[in-house]
Amino acid sequence: MTEQDLTRLLVPLEEEYAEDLVVHRGLTPEAALERSVSQIQGSLPAGATTERTLLRLGRVDDAEIGWIWVTLPTPDAPRHAWIQNIEVQPAHRGRGYARRMIQLIEVELAQLKVPELGLNVFGTNAAAIGLYRSLGFEVTSQQMAKRIAPAG
Repeated sequence: MTEQDLTRLLVPLEEEYAEDLVVHRGLTPEAALERSVSQIQGSLPAGATTERTLLRLGRVDDAEIGWIWVTLPTPDAPRHAWIQNIEVQPAHRGRGYARRMIQLIEVELAQLKVPELGLNVFGTNAAAIGLYRSLGFEVTSQQMAKRIAPAG
């Protein structure tokens, strides 16, 4: 992935993640966008050349169908690669492209001798959860939250 590709893809990712933070974490839209931009930019300090990061575009023939962002293990987590983002463009969804991108990343990780791949998924994303389970991902932790109505 080139720096231009990443720049083009990050704006909608930051906006979509901010929307999820509003819905799932109760942040204001402004605070959610600030957190989203900060987290994503902090995870990619050198952009497309950030060390220990795999950024891959999914293509079919000449069409870009999506992308995947994976971080490689660190000294703090020496066994785990992590899917930071995977996305298939709406016009190409439902054709197995996300599955194939994950399978190709798994091959790459196996060649790098990385023994485990993890990810986070919002609990309301049933389609993604089904895909991940079908690929052999298992729940390793779970967070739950309940919003409390203000008194009065």
